[in-house]
Amino acid sequence: MVKIRNIELGEFPLLLAPMEDVSDPPFRALCKKHGADLMYTEFISSEGLIRDAAKSVQKLDIYEYERPVGIQIFGYDIESMREATRIIERTNPDIIDINFGCPVKKVTCKGAGAGMLQNIPKLIQMTDAIVKETNLPVTIKTRLGWDEQSKFVVSTSEQLQDVGVEAISIHGRTRVQLYKGDADWTLIGEVKNNPRMKIPIFGNGDIDSPEKALEYRNRYGIDGIMIGRASIGYPWIFNEVKHFMNTGAHLAPPGIKERVEAAREHLQMSVNWKGEGLGIAEMKRHYTNYFKGIAHFKDYRLKLVTSFQLNEIMDILNYIAEHENEFEFA
Repeated sequence: MVKIRNIELGEFPLLLAPMEDVSDPPFRALCKKHGADLMYTEFISSEGLIRDAAKSVQKLDIYEYERPVGIQIFGYDIESMREATRIIERTNPDIIDINFGCPVKKVTCKGAGAGMLQNIPKLIQMTDAIVKETNLPVTIKTRLGWDEQSKFVVSTSEQLQDVGVEAISIHGRTRVQLYKGDADWTLIGEVKNNPRMKIPIFGNGDIDSPEKALEYRNRYGIDGIMIGRASIGYPWIFNEVKHFMNTGAHLAPPGIKERVEAAREHLQMSVNWKGEGLGIAEMKRHYTNYFKGIAHFKDYRLKLVTSFQLNEIMDILNYIAEHENEFEFA
């Protein structure tokens, strides 16, 4: 049984990666429904929380049905991160996660996210301060290092454990790589198999099939896998991986009706949470993924992304479901 303090996550948990503009409450609800064991919010700016910025505060929304759930924060100033931790604690998440992995330039240029990988002493100092600030378990999301010459994740993980971190998720790329090339899991395996390490180590990067998940579990011995991009528009990935690991067989992939139902559910929750205008607008990025691989679907996808009326979009989705025999997978 993999545990983060007293939070039981199962024998080999599958985690939903925190993804900006993706892993909001509606999307997390679908991933939970389809087998995710632990989820994290979109990353939240510590400075935004302190300023009471509306977008940052809204990201604190968590719901009982999605537990266990962690709230993820990022920042460069240690005192601001401590203050943000106190604000987060009042919302009663299960975990506080620190982002040392985001490679986006507007984050790293301020020294936050993966930018902290250029200053490991400060990274450890910040983590130590946050662990001491909260009674909640603290976890970390990070990368192998800043670049090829600074892949210090093995020694950094030891130091993080020493200051009280209770789990680490490692993306198998450096910051300089962004999301290019193949993720390198060899150092993730080294962290996990380091005899000094006692806390759960989760691997992240390029897991897009049940076969790869099983192969990497067996090859690297990690405690669980964090899945990000492969879950966008395809929350079924979690149960598909679990079923394959348990049985060696594949679950039947979702058909047209199941995809429509997921898109419809996602849309309705998005509208309920964000309001109709924003909820509809932010769903547009998901339709391509929900209906990926369906032949001759271009006209329907165009209708979905150009409509701004909830009833009209629901009518389009209902039509697709009712005429499922007209569609086939390419």
